[in-house]
Amino acid sequence: MAGQTVILRTDTQREFAKSLIAAAPVDAVVSIKEGNRTPDQNAKMWAMLSDISRAKPEGRVWTTDVWKSAFMHSLGHEILWQHGLDGQTPFPAGFRTSRLNKSQMSDLIEVIYEYGSRHGVIWTERASA
Repeated sequence: MAGQTVILRTDTQREFAKSLIAAAPVDAVVSIKEGNRTPDQNAKMWAMLSDISRAKPEGRVWTTDVWKSAFMHSLGHEILWQHGLDGQTPFPAGFRTSRLNKSQMSDLIEVIYEYGSRHGVIWTERASA
């Protein structure tokens, strides 16, 4: 039996998953996890990070990647800093929002909203809606 991935959205998919478990060989491994972040969540996050970067809250002139690192860090996601090729300038490594599940990504978006709103960021997403 080859590895199977089933996204549990409907009763039919749930029944199919149950049938796979019923037919699984001894010592098979089953793993159930929340789905990964969505493309819409990812697009929303980058739009928000762009808005914050343009607003320069607290005088911070940071790129969107640096803002993303700061918000990931604020939620306790591990960020590993490495020395750059010049041996001095550090850069963030070891974190990826693509590894976040939907609820973790929602938490990240909420933290970005809270910080930006508290610092007067004008959200282009809301302005264009």
